[in-house]
Order: sequence, then structure tokens, then C-alpha cells
Amino acid sequence: MKTYETVIILNDRLIQDEGKAFAEEFSSKISGAGGEIIKSTPLGRKQFARPIRKHKTGIYWDFIISLPQEEVKKLPDAYKLDERVLRIQVFIYDRPAKPEELVLNKKNEE
Repeated sequence: MKTYETVIILNDRLIQDEGKAFAEEFSSKISGAGGEIIKSTPLGRKQFARPIRKHKTGIYWDFIISLPQEEVKKLPDAYKLDERVLRIQVFIYDRPAKPEELVLNKKNEE
């Protein structure tokens, strides 16, 4: 299983409690698909640079998940018709554990 970072923007008009109930629902969906939530971080309400579906603000959540690749492909489609979700984006998570590793790796390449 690979590790992925998922950023979800929620419709602040339809979400209560800053999205905590949605985060629990998302966690149960991930664990049901054979994965696990490594870290979930609420990023709060933010204003958009451009409107998304006529909305000017949204509630951001950042999840670090471990999930099989075939289940990751299904993830955006599962929330495509959910009106609470304005956007969902999944990235491969490959950040080094410590900032010092970046410096050491860069010196080794030169």
C-alpha cells in the first residue's frame, strides 16, 4: 500500500461542526476499503481566489492515508455526487521525515 495525501474542500453551507462528522465518515470509508488514516488535519474555513460552484468559502481538511492503489482510483468518484464536497484531490505522499534529509540528499546529488 502506498501513502497518499487527500485534500477535501467542504461546502460550508451544508456542513455543521466544521466537518468533524464528515471526517469520521471519511475515516470509516477508508478503513472499510482496507486502508488506514495516518493523520487528519482540519485546516479551517478559507476564502477562495475564484468561486467554486458559486461558493466563495469552504472548509478544508487534509488527510494522510494509506490505501491500496485500486481503491484510490475510486475515491474521487465516490464523492463526485456528494453535495457536501466541493473538491477532492489525491496526491502521492512522498515527503521526507525530516527537513535535514532534504539537505543531505541534495548534497549527495552534487
